Amino acid sequence: MSAPLKSIEGTGDLAASMAEIGQKGRSAARALALASTAQKDRALGLMAAAVRAQKTRILAANADDVIDAKAAGLSGAALDRLTLDAARVEAIAVAIEAVRALNDPVDTVTSSWTRPNGMIIERVRVPLGVIGIIYESRPNVTADAGALCLKSGTAAILRGGSDSTRSSRAIHAALQEGLREAGLPEAAIQLVPTRDRAAVGMMLNGLSGNIDVIVPRGGKSLVARVQAEARLPVFAHLEGVCHVYVDKAASLAMAQKIVLNAKMRRTGVCGAAETLLVDRAAAATMLKPLIEMLIDAGCEIRGDKAVQAIDKRVKHVTDEDWGTEYLDAIIAAGVVDGVDAAIAHIERYGSHHTDAIVTGDDATAEKFLREVDSAIVLHNASTQFADGGEFGFGAEIGIATGRLHARGPVGVDQLTTFKYRIRGSGQIRP
Repeated sequence: MSAPLKSIEGTGDLAASMAEIGQKGRSAARALALASTAQKDRALGLMAAAVRAQKTRILAANADDVIDAKAAGLSGAALDRLTLDAARVEAIAVAIEAVRALNDPVDTVTSSWTRPNGMIIERVRVPLGVIGIIYESRPNVTADAGALCLKSGTAAILRGGSDSTRSSRAIHAALQEGLREAGLPEAAIQLVPTRDRAAVGMMLNGLSGNIDVIVPRGGKSLVARVQAEARLPVFAHLEGVCHVYVDKAASLAMAQKIVLNAKMRRTGVCGAAETLLVDRAAAATMLKPLIEMLIDAGCEIRGDKAVQAIDKRVKHVTDEDWGTEYLDAIIAAGVVDGVDAAIAHIERYGSHHTDAIVTGDDATAEKFLREVDSAIVLHNASTQFADGGEFGFGAEIGIATGRLHARGPVGVDQLTTFKYRIRGSGQIRP
């Protein structure tokens, strides 16, 4: 039986405590902005070592979280995101080391030019400042977000989900150890020490101007609340309604491999395929093998009339199903009249997250890649590659589907903004 969770509410008024967190974050951000690459990298290396050294403590904390989550009836997909084992703890450490190995984006000159009057203008990357990250279930986000923010010189204020409180605290303790040993402020990565949901509202209000950007990472209700209430910029996606379109020029063997992986590798991640579209011109040869493959793998199919005709086990698809993020072994499936119809379907029902085409026709692939308006669009690859680590970012804070400069996996480059540096020789404006 799980041990009772000790109160972590702290003392004093919540508003005062949150205000102090905001002020400490702003102060830490100023220090981080001036920290050297070597100092940040040393801290990241020490963090990874501390995660490994404290593995037993992290796993014990997670085990208690899982016991309570099961008792509370948490869904299978959410439990999968919450649960840690030795391999996943090692993956957390490896991800921190991968972030350490990235180039430091801070102070990178992205463009420079000389004006006719002789002034030299440079556009240079600078840290965003302070980022508030609100997340559910996934305790690894504590490490991923903390590491990415540190590398980009940005302070992080983390508010993890109540179901992963113990796990997040244990991982955060390892991160704090790395910061201390490297001589960086512990407030560079803060974990909000309360389950009180009022703290989320305070973060969405910006903590008196001390948070610059909010990043929600969790379920639809969390992201919807953040997008509705936030008074500052948000990097977010509401949900991952991801599609795989199998074109008439696809290889059946490749299509089977990609579709099975995209749907069934991990059904609870935001990059899991939720809809399968098959070109009508390929349905006679490809539809039955694809549908039977998914059913044999334990996937429920909700299909249109053409798909239902293939197998009696296929359920009727509703209009609501087409726009549903199942996060489970369920997929909507239908037949469409070529790539234009597939693109139109994705535009109507998709969430601008991740969509893939399987085809051997390069012209059709280029049309799909150009016209599908999603943060990530793939040709002949699984939608499960929607992940910052797979992009070479080391890790990610989340997948952004909005129109701000951060779109797709949010890594160290997306956690910077820029300023202009101008060098003159006495110029004045006439």
